[in-house]
Amino acid sequence: MGSTVERLLVRTWNLFHGNTLPPGRRAFLEEMVRLASTDRPDVLCLQELPLWAHGKLAGWSAMSAVADVAQRPMLGPLPSTSGIGRILTELHHGLIRSAFTGQGNAILLGSELALVEHRHVVLNSRGFRRTQARQLGLGGHTRFAWAKERRICQAVRLRRGDTMLVVGNLHATGHSDRRLADAEVLRAAVFVDGVARPEEPVLLCGDFNVNVHESRTLADLQGSEWGFTGATPAGVDHVLVRGLPAAAPVRWPEDRRRLDGRLLSDHAPVEVEVG
Repeated sequence: MGSTVERLLVRTWNLFHGNTLPPGRRAFLEEMVRLASTDRPDVLCLQELPLWAHGKLAGWSAMSAVADVAQRPMLGPLPSTSGIGRILTELHHGLIRSAFTGQGNAILLGSELALVEHRHVVLNSRGFRRTQARQLGLGGHTRFAWAKERRICQAVRLRRGDTMLVVGNLHATGHSDRRLADAEVLRAAVFVDGVARPEEPVLLCGDFNVNVHESRTLADLQGSEWGFTGATPAGVDHVLVRGLPAAAPVRWPEDRRRLDGRLLSDHAPVEVEVG
């Protein structure tokens, strides 16, 4: 694959619903989005966003936003609204987190990128979980945990000048059995690969919930058959690149995500320059 594109700065960050580490009563979601967008990245992939924030992302970032719902807001077993969830969560963000707000993923785009196509897929759909449970020999407790929270991967086809590229943004299941996340990462890669047309560059970004030392899928994706590069050497947040030259991934140091002494999120942003 020999595509050419002008330099792009691509960044991914799991925002932890705006919480600090350790979590406190107050959240800093707007401050996080502003911090992550202040140097004008071309693509900013976000995970663990409360649903009430989806409509505010463009204003906070001065970027266009493509957002999708992963988990809808609930009050126990009953459907709720993002507004009610926000009010309840304001009581103590660190304790309540996403219990009532639901959550989603978003891809923020710089002004030089035009959105051509947008899709998303549920990574842990019922049929997929059933098939994988049989193949992996999962017990009932693990199956129940896997079904508890819906996870998705977004995909957008973008145009920059005469060049097209596809960006995927995923948030895989967090579970002690890393095979669950690994299966979802492979599902996301297949999905994004299917959105891309022949020879179109592909970037697969997000919180994979697996690192390079425990993931068979990451090793496969960086093999000759798939052709991706760029898994982060440490941590579970990655920007994989196929079809474009890419610099080594950069994981933000803690000082870069501190605000008045508070450490923002339990994840560090990861970024890659491509092109």
